[in-house]
Amino acid sequence: MLPQEFLTRMKEQLGNDFDKFLKSYDEAPVRSFRINTNKIDKDSFLKINPFGGEELPFAENAYYFDFDKIGNHPYHHAGMVYVQEPAAMSAVASVDIDPEWKILDLCAAPGGKSSQAASRLEGGMIVSNEIVPSRCKILTGNMERLGFKNAVTTCADAKRLASLFGEEFDLVIVDAPCSGEGMFRKDETAINEWSPANVKLCAERQAEILGYIHSLVKEGGYLLYSTCTFSLEENEMCVDSFLLGHNEFELVPVKDLVKNNTADGINFDGCKTENINFCRRFYPHISKGEGQFVALMQKKSGNGIYSKRENALEEIPKNEQKIVFDFLDATLEKYDRKCVKKYKENIVYFEPDFVVPKGVAFSCGVTIGTVQKNYIQPHHQFFMAMGKDFKRKIHLTAEEAEVYLKGNTLPCDCENGWAAVLVDGCTLGGAKAVNGTAKNHYPKGLRKV
Repeated sequence: MLPQEFLTRMKEQLGNDFDKFLKSYDEAPVRSFRINTNKIDKDSFLKINPFGGEELPFAENAYYFDFDKIGNHPYHHAGMVYVQEPAAMSAVASVDIDPEWKILDLCAAPGGKSSQAASRLEGGMIVSNEIVPSRCKILTGNMERLGFKNAVTTCADAKRLASLFGEEFDLVIVDAPCSGEGMFRKDETAINEWSPANVKLCAERQAEILGYIHSLVKEGGYLLYSTCTFSLEENEMCVDSFLLGHNEFELVPVKDLVKNNTADGINFDGCKTENINFCRRFYPHISKGEGQFVALMQKKSGNGIYSKRENALEEIPKNEQKIVFDFLDATLEKYDRKCVKKYKENIVYFEPDFVVPKGVAFSCGVTIGTVQKNYIQPHHQFFMAMGKDFKRKIHLTAEEAEVYLKGNTLPCDCENGWAAVLVDGCTLGGAKAVNGTAKNHYPKGLRKV
């Protein structure tokens, strides 16, 4: 049952639309996925799409679906798709992302907005941050599954990140922790945990986060603030208060497709931001999805300060160089030696011109593997991100992939050595070819029972 105080407030906000809003709670939540164009282009996926679905009207490469256990399908294991709530896609869809941008996603787990933004990048890169270590591990796993080479995952709070970086990011995404009112239709826990006191507590935390993280946006760059709640305190009031204290930022319009499928921001009593209507509200009675709030702000002026930090990435030690490069030469068709580095105990492949700070990164670029005595033990991410460049490839149908995902060996006709296993053209994992047999290297924790 929806809290009465919440209903009273929503009736005041929505007026004549309140009955439509309330009726939407009698309808089942909808589900959607995005095609991961980092792995497969839209046209190629649609030719093999087993999930069906109507295209979302406001987000690229996204479709509603009604398919049982999509997460068990080989195409999901291969990172071809990412399941994401429709309204949640509206935030990143609000921004026209340049392929060369450097992006920070502050509250990134489980990875929906990060992967959506990263899929628009080519020469750029993304830092995906999550303060909770267990959730950061999930975030890292999702970015690995999706095969991104240009991503760093970090585990730190906003204050620490603000101390590590300067005005380095073209876009900072703050999908702030909130009271979760927009998730009431699909999450009973959010209803049980809701209270006016929690709304106030969330608003205070959101203001604190923005107070730290704004300094990381470069001049001309953007700060994208979003929540999955409806309260004024956490949304328009938070944005208005931030803009009053930071006149170097201004609220700007979102992309038309998002604007046309959402409601204007609410001009509350005492609001000092004239164009607060540029904020967007995603309601379930207007568009198919749950609740979302989006505000896009641009930084008009900056101080040009960049941090000087010690790089966590190091050159490959001399005693390991032959082992590492002999392995890569034997495995890959092509790679850039300058991008091969060492991060902690891992050999990694990192292309961006970016100094990764010590002490906060879970992962940097592509984890190739670890040096063990006189050989390399490859990491799953190496296959997922660089499989298309492997000299040895094992091509499977979706039906054959089911056998592989259960950890079984497969027949193969490639030369002995490490091979990428692909399903319908997308890397699913790795195997070691030995005399016509592919020994399974799919991680035990990811295998199907």
